[in-house]
Amino acid sequence: MTTDLRPAPAGMHGAQGDPAVRVERVTRRFGAVVALDDVSLTVGQGELVGLLGPNGAGKSTLLSLISGQRKPDAGSVRLLGGNPRDARSRVALGLTPQETGLPATLKVREVVDFVGGHYPDPVPTGELLEQFGLEELAGRQTGAMSGGQKRRLAVALALVGRPRVVLLDEPTTGLDVDARQTLWDAIRAYHADGGTVLLTSHYLEEVQALAERVVVIDQGVVRADDALDAVLRRVSLRRVLVRSGTDLAGSSGVVRAERLDDGRQELFTSDADAFVRGLVGSGVEFRDIEIRGASLEEAFAEMVARGRATAGAEGDAR
Repeated sequence: MTTDLRPAPAGMHGAQGDPAVRVERVTRRFGAVVALDDVSLTVGQGELVGLLGPNGAGKSTLLSLISGQRKPDAGSVRLLGGNPRDARSRVALGLTPQETGLPATLKVREVVDFVGGHYPDPVPTGELLEQFGLEELAGRQTGAMSGGQKRRLAVALALVGRPRVVLLDEPTTGLDVDARQTLWDAIRAYHADGGTVLLTSHYLEEVQALAERVVVIDQGVVRADDALDAVLRRVSLRRVLVRSGTDLAGSSGVVRAERLDDGRQELFTSDADAFVRGLVGSGVEFRDIEIRGASLEEAFAEMVARGRATAGAEGDAR
């Protein structure tokens, strides 16, 4: 059965024309540490945006400002046109933080009933539990659940009130492949019905599988903000896979090389066409050549490196 996770109508919370999230020139400090430095970000209604960054980059701090748990030291944050620290704005918000505290003695069904009771039109408890593969755990106390089961319940609770905006901070951490796929399907279904999603993840393949747009944040600064395909195209390196009895790591244009378990060589170059022309002209025997675009992981690593190099150069210039 497919559960209806459709968000509440726009007229119930905020105006249709307001962005789902608007962050303008926000700075947030914790003592001497600048967690966010003059960050601006707009997320339109109905977008699914992946937020990437290394540990300590500022991702969770940004979500805490959008959810109204913290306020910025400078700049402004709006949620569906309203102040996220106003309870009336947060009615339209679903949230799964990195750490979720669940009352250990309450049963799963009771927790969903309790949270759903705070909303005008919650998803029926039985349907929600089935959607997230938790129906057999309905009578179990949350304190007896595994970490992965608690994570699934946390994401389910984020959607029980049919929110118009959902913030998911590392939603599938600790889940096995099947459980992760179940959550991906639920997120896709919610988004397909018009819901807005902003998610962070350490699983780069998760962002690549779900997001339409990628925002890269590092050291409290936005390094990139673009459509997924555009982010991947921005990476200069291409991956060439080839079988050859000759070690090609020293070939012209190859900046990195690895040998895979299946015997193929994996070569990274900024100009795959020139590499192949040189390989053909060299007379070296090879077969099964394959050229691939960069993965999101490679794109992410390069954007962070470029951003830090640019920031360093600007600092030196000053």
